[in-house]
Amino acid sequence: MSCRLIRLSPWPEPSELGRYYPPNYWFVPGDAPAARLEQVYRRFVLGDHVRFVQRAIANAETGGLVLDVGCGGGLFLRLLQEQGHQVAGLDFSCDAACAAWRANGVPVVCASLARAPFREGSCSVVTMFHVLEHLYDPVSYLEAAGRLLLPGGRLVAQVPNAACWQFLLLGENWSGLDVPRHLLNFKEPDFRRLLEECGFETVRTKHFSLRDNPAGLATSLAPGLDPMARRMRGVPEGPKLRLCKDLVYFGLVLAAVPFTLLEAACRAGSTVMVEARKKQ
Repeated sequence: MSCRLIRLSPWPEPSELGRYYPPNYWFVPGDAPAARLEQVYRRFVLGDHVRFVQRAIANAETGGLVLDVGCGGGLFLRLLQEQGHQVAGLDFSCDAACAAWRANGVPVVCASLARAPFREGSCSVVTMFHVLEHLYDPVSYLEAAGRLLLPGGRLVAQVPNAACWQFLLLGENWSGLDVPRHLLNFKEPDFRRLLEECGFETVRTKHFSLRDNPAGLATSLAPGLDPMARRMRGVPEGPKLRLCKDLVYFGLVLAAVPFTLLEAACRAGSTVMVEARKKQ
């Protein structure tokens, strides 16, 4: 009775939902100045996620694989690989798997996690960044992650936080809703309860993501400037106009940092990232 999970209704059919994940949904760096700038920016802000996961790897104290579920273009895995970790990616999209291999040289499997071709007990860490809210059945993914993890292994998962200040202030304009791609929107207690019911106990919680929180607010305030949204809509723009829009958007992201740090300090950040371990 205490669950206040937000659920999209009605849910789109899987065949319909595929239209909202076009091939250019996943970023692949190009040679244009704007693309090179975006790649540098992505590497910088992903360092926040890399550090969180590296601590989880150390806590796991095992020598298994780091599997990133919903790996997209694979840059996060590349950054971990550069730190000497054994990595692999998994994504439901063949376009994403191809992009990850071509752009970042990381091994990726195109499959659902429930049918992933990995041996049970072969992973020290399984990561899911902004995956669970996209799923019709998140329980199946969490249970599959539990089977893949070694004893003492860690799950790192991140979802938008429907109890954030941004949602309270902006309502339906909050980018974290992302209709119709987000089928579910979690508040932190619901998220933690879901993990517990799937056999996990939370070790750490983080309410700020340098990649996601400021950019999410910037996108909520100026969706027409969001680089991914422009790319997906095929907005006609030359290299100079694209660079100009990207710089304005980046300025808005920088301006959003103080507010997003404040809401995160009050445990009301627009994302929730957890490290969880399997119950003994």
